[in-house]
Amino acid sequence: HDVDGNNLSTADGHVTVITVATRQNETNARAVADQVPDRCLGDPKYRYVTLVNFQRKLARPFHALTQGIIRRRLDAEAKELKPRYDAKHLSRDPRKDVYVVADFDGSAVTELGLAPESNEVAVFVFSGAGKLVGHWIGIPGGDALAKAISQAETSS
Repeated sequence: HDVDGNNLSTADGHVTVITVATRQNETNARAVADQVPDRCLGDPKYRYVTLVNFQRKLARPFHALTQGIIRRRLDAEAKELKPRYDAKHLSRDPRKDVYVVADFDGSAVTELGLAPESNEVAVFVFSGAGKLVGHWIGIPGGDALAKAISQAETSS
């Protein structure tokens, strides 16, 4: 589930890009998002998910507070995206297109084959059928991410 309570799946028909980051390197998630082709922006066939790996370091009493802070940041990010949506004549609410999963217990990163203690940025691209078509440790170089997204569009 993301911080808004949405149940997300990599096999629900969306081309999904997941960027795993920690609080220390979360700016890298923005750098990865900037590599996503503009044609994907606001298109409901695509989903960009930031998975924040809290490395099992945040005490349970702070989970709800942290999710609230993340939601407020997403509200602000959606406001930043609105002019780009308007320029593309998109009537969709950009807030419905930004997803963050707060992984407090390490279960989500473990599902992706990463260690909860990891401090690395990792990027995954899945086809709509849930097939992994691209995976990087670190920020993908050049047009590698765009190529993987194109491959995911045609992969089943």
